[in-house]
Amino acid sequence: MYNSTVKYKGLLIATFIFFLLVNTVYFWEAKLGGYAFFSFFGMILFFIVLAVLLARQILFAAKEKFNDRKRLFTIAIVSFVLLLAIIFPAGLINFDQLEGYDVLVAGREGSANCTTTLKLKENNTVIEKRICFGITEVHGNYQIKNDTIYFEAVKADRDGNEFYSFAVIEPSLFFPNQNRFDIVRYKSINDTTGDILLIAKNELQMHQNK
Repeated sequence: MYNSTVKYKGLLIATFIFFLLVNTVYFWEAKLGGYAFFSFFGMILFFIVLAVLLARQILFAAKEKFNDRKRLFTIAIVSFVLLLAIIFPAGLINFDQLEGYDVLVAGREGSANCTTTLKLKENNTVIEKRICFGITEVHGNYQIKNDTIYFEAVKADRDGNEFYSFAVIEPSLFFPNQNRFDIVRYKSINDTTGDILLIAKNELQMHQNK
């Protein structure tokens, strides 16, 4: 009985740790940088191990004709947590929405499926997330003056790259005949190239008129 109880506790503790990791991924994933790629596979492996242990517990329960209440309780908890991970792989709480409503969302997909996503929040917060063999995320603020978006207090990323100084919205270079727009970001007034992101959502005007 003692060994059985210890095994149940170990599985329940591992399940609880997995639940915490899934539901706090928003806070720790970006801090890993290039190691986030390995953490993704680590979480998948964690899930598989728990699933295998769950299947083992179900087999034991069947042999016992489902008479062990502690085992049945353990099976129910592990099953519930794994099901939640399948339905809500990013966690139960959308922490991104808690940071503010998105008034502008833009992005770009590059080579090797690398992606850049820029979000401007209604509370004048700017968040950029880059996923490319790792995750880089930077936060700061923005202000709009006339037709220009100025970025403020945005820290350099983990590679030491400074963020853009300002941005403007222009008719899309990628879809010129589809009434779509890009946000073009510039490092300085001497930057003649700019960094182009295709706008997926733009409610800036509505936000300014409130």
